[in-house]
Amino acid sequence: MEENTSTAKIYEQATTSNLINENSEFYLTPHQIVEELNKYIIGQDEAKKSVAIALRNRWRRQQVKSNLKEEIMPNNIIMIGPTGVGKTEIARRLASLAQAPFVKVEATKFTEVGYVGRDVESMVRELVERSVHIVKEEEREKKYQQAEQSAEDKILEILVPPMHKGNVSYDQIENELEDNYQTREKLRVLLRNGTMDNREIEIEVLAEQGPSMQILGPLGMDEIGMNIQDLMGSLMPKKSKKRKVKILEAKEILQKEEVDKLIDMDAVIHKALQRAENSGIIFIDEIDKIVSNAEKSSGPDVSREGVQRDLLPIVEGSTINSKYGTVKTDHILFIASGAFHVSKPSDLIPELQGRFPIRVELKSLTEEDFIKILTLPDNALIKQYQALLDTENIKLVFDEGAISEIASTAALINNEITNIGARRLHTIMTTLLEEIMFDVPEIIKDKTIHIDAQFVKSKLSSVTKNMDFSKFIL
Repeated sequence: MEENTSTAKIYEQATTSNLINENSEFYLTPHQIVEELNKYIIGQDEAKKSVAIALRNRWRRQQVKSNLKEEIMPNNIIMIGPTGVGKTEIARRLASLAQAPFVKVEATKFTEVGYVGRDVESMVRELVERSVHIVKEEEREKKYQQAEQSAEDKILEILVPPMHKGNVSYDQIENELEDNYQTREKLRVLLRNGTMDNREIEIEVLAEQGPSMQILGPLGMDEIGMNIQDLMGSLMPKKSKKRKVKILEAKEILQKEEVDKLIDMDAVIHKALQRAENSGIIFIDEIDKIVSNAEKSSGPDVSREGVQRDLLPIVEGSTINSKYGTVKTDHILFIASGAFHVSKPSDLIPELQGRFPIRVELKSLTEEDFIKILTLPDNALIKQYQALLDTENIKLVFDEGAISEIASTAALINNEITNIGARRLHTIMTTLLEEIMFDVPEIIKDKTIHIDAQFVKSKLSSVTKNMDFSKFIL
């Protein structure tokens, strides 16, 4: 909810700053983008700056009037850094800010033909699916008021049926029409103020479809499976059945059906394809896992290089078939990331390296960073646990000493065992508050729970002891 409110405020700012383009899609300035990312991600200023420029350049390209517009390619980015430092979060928040279709894929899920895995083209199809969903939801919002009116009319028809047919005079027809109209308008007022919400009526609804059919087979069969499902759905007529529901539920059911009728799916698909092509973002995680070892020339390394060669035409720009039509990938923004512990970006095949001109190195998180992560972001871990316990009318308070001790323990364990970045804080906070979360509200009935440094030390002592012993285990 907070994120939606924040985005709404930014939209208002963008409107007043003339950042709205002809398609009513807003793009923030680079400084505004970084400012928004700072609300959720600590540090990594270089990475934020690079993605902010890349995002703003997409809006700039849309404003180019000459044929040069088609020649301006996105500057794809590769983010290098250990796990848990914010690579995925930066890409996800960026897509949210841009209101753009976004897909995250893991490079290890893709393999070349002949191996078990996903077709590399499936990530583009997934992006299109996401784009269609986004545009459809936007159209739903636009048509909602109209659909609400139609749903009301249907309910009123059930409550006040149309006049009876038969051998009646013109005056009788006119009087009955007037009576019907007046009765319906009185009931409409009651419907809108919720007086009749608990009254039951019988409505006709579409019956649920049977189990979906999935086809498993060689690469590319996922697309065939989707097309067969669509074909079967169009051949089999939609059945309806009668249900007795309360008016409040009937409103929701009928509104949903009416909205779907009002939406022009051809226009939605056309807009969605354009948005996927020009605003889509594909985040390829763990790209370092498909880097070949230069000392090897057979086995798994052959497959890894094959994945890179399969990815190359998509990142370079090609046309992919989807169930909604063809999609050009020329202007899709690709963001790749990897830890590169046992390899380096230069180990990628040269052609693929050239398609990721912007390289950003993310730094490991320090103890000071952990303190900021625990307290500053809008979705900070401490704020999350405070919100959870607030539902039980309990106030959770951390003093500065406690926060410093949590950050210190996280940094120590990351240095001594395995560096998993900010994810270590999740493990520590879960261990620290486990008993409290279990005992509330039966055993712990205090209205305020204070967490100090001594409490943190006592709860995390077992964790640090186990860490000390682990150093001597081979």
